[in-house]
Amino acid sequence: MFGDLMGMMGKLKETQAKVGETKKRLDTVMVDEASTDGLLKVTLTANRQIKAITIDDSLLEDKEQLEDYIILTINKAIEKATKVNETELAAVAKEGMPNIPGMDSLFK
Repeated sequence: MFGDLMGMMGKLKETQAKVGETKKRLDTVMVDEASTDGLLKVTLTANRQIKAITIDDSLLEDKEQLEDYIILTINKAIEKATKVNETELAAVAKEGMPNIPGMDSLFK
């Protein structure tokens, strides 16, 4: 009984370490998003940290339009990055979980 418990604790620590490594790796995974017309481009990491914003000069003439572009494009980029992040972390977590009936549906 205690051997199983110790084994599960070891597996949990191993999984935590893998999750930490995955989070670090996701800092290097870049997600690009652009407005539909390509006038504004945003790059962020899969951990949702903005790395670059490129704005076409034509957008600088209309502050309100530029603000709308920034909000829409960044929100789309964050949504994309979140999906990558969640998929990667769920895969690592699922890999390290003991086989408990009914638990596998949590990581789909």
